[in-house]
Amino acid sequence: MNDKDRQIIEKIYEHIQSVLTYCKDCYSLAEFQENAMRAEACVFNLMQIGELAKSSLSDETKEQITTIPWKQIYGMRNRIVHGYAGVEMKIVWETIKEDLPLLKKELDEYLR
Repeated sequence: MNDKDRQIIEKIYEHIQSVLTYCKDCYSLAEFQENAMRAEACVFNLMQIGELAKSSLSDETKEQITTIPWKQIYGMRNRIVHGYAGVEMKIVWETIKEDLPLLKKELDEYLR
């Protein structure tokens, strides 16, 4: 992995950390949705993760890190940016609770 890609992965990792920090004391979708500022901050960070993964990270690095579902990350970004039928907060919540901790763990491995 080159230095530029390492910096991009570190930035993705920081966005993940931000989302997980915002939601550390949040235990349900209803609780997540009742704080609009938190929800918007999380959606923004998810969008940034997708944008970095799609446009900034090299294809070579994405091909090396095969355990990460790059297409799903782009798909989330596209839904947020283009607003296809609105942003489904249930999917955002499930992504935060189920997928981001796994993505964080995968990126931990590559950053070591």
